Amino acid sequence: MIEKTINIKKRFDELTNLIADPKIIADQKEWKKLVKERASIEEIAEAHDELEKLLKELADAQETLKTETDHEMIELFKEEEKSCKEKIEEVEERIKILLLPKDENDDSNVIIEIRPGVGGEESALFGAVLMKMYCRYAERKRWKVEIADLSETEIGGVKECSFIISGKGAYSRLKYESGVHRVQRVPETESQGRVHTSTATVAVLPEIEEVDFEILDKDIRIDTYRSSGAGGQHINKTDSAIRITHMPTGIVVACQDERSQIKNKERAFQILRSKLYEFYKSQIDKEYSENRKNQVGNAERCERIRTYNYPQGRVTDHRINYTIYALDDFLDGNIDEMIDNLALADQKQKLEQALNANN
Repeated sequence: MIEKTINIKKRFDELTNLIADPKIIADQKEWKKLVKERASIEEIAEAHDELEKLLKELADAQETLKTETDHEMIELFKEEEKSCKEKIEEVEERIKILLLPKDENDDSNVIIEIRPGVGGEESALFGAVLMKMYCRYAERKRWKVEIADLSETEIGGVKECSFIISGKGAYSRLKYESGVHRVQRVPETESQGRVHTSTATVAVLPEIEEVDFEILDKDIRIDTYRSSGAGGQHINKTDSAIRITHMPTGIVVACQDERSQIKNKERAFQILRSKLYEFYKSQIDKEYSENRKNQVGNAERCERIRTYNYPQGRVTDHRINYTIYALDDFLDGNIDEMIDNLALADQKQKLEQALNANN
């Protein structure tokens, strides 16, 4: 296994020296590129060092056993040999996972879009619950949250919203949240105590800062309008909100969070770049609406990735058949346990695919 990581370790050491070179530092674009590359292989380099150390300890223990005559010392070194072998196996398994092809966007910030599905007002209220859950998760991670666009119902539900979560590895964690989320609970408006089932869709996109295509002025239409809050109440009296329509694809992006029209425009273009990146990456000649359907389904109750059952106090992810009986805690942003299990299942699947490809 160690022979597979030697070249990566060499490259890591080379990058460590390069990013400390004043000439490289002077070229910030190149410096950032190298820093990002170094960060992407740092875990593998550390695992290589750990494996190298364990292999040396194992070799030393085995060499000593060849000449040792004291019974107690022999038992001691046998125990050390056993411990080293177990640790080596653990590190090698970790390296196998680290060597799997990574999503190029794992280190990116994320753009999350939430829209109500089946269930009317209750669906919109559930959308607001999901939005709060992700914001609380970001807070727990000390990540930054910026609301780009938020349209609310009269009683605090979410008609639609988009927000950006910025932080190291944000996309690698939250990418598993894309899909239809189903809630089963007694709505506040239900007088007879009946449990209703509603859905909301969540789309998670990587925030793309640099793209290899150009957004032409002739391809976009920019509209300005007044920002509004719940029930259509005006947040301010100036036309600071921005709506950008990319006419060739039909993609529409709106941003009204900032009071400055310039800042809203910058943020809207940022989201548009990410949406166009996803569009061109995932399909060449399909409509954007079809791409979104592939990601979140059509919001029907049967097409769900996760169920939030209030009467039973549980949340179940149907992709991995994993249930957590701590719904309140989960909705307060404590979702790492679920994400860890989703990531583990994803890694297991990739390992199986890699093994099948080698056979």
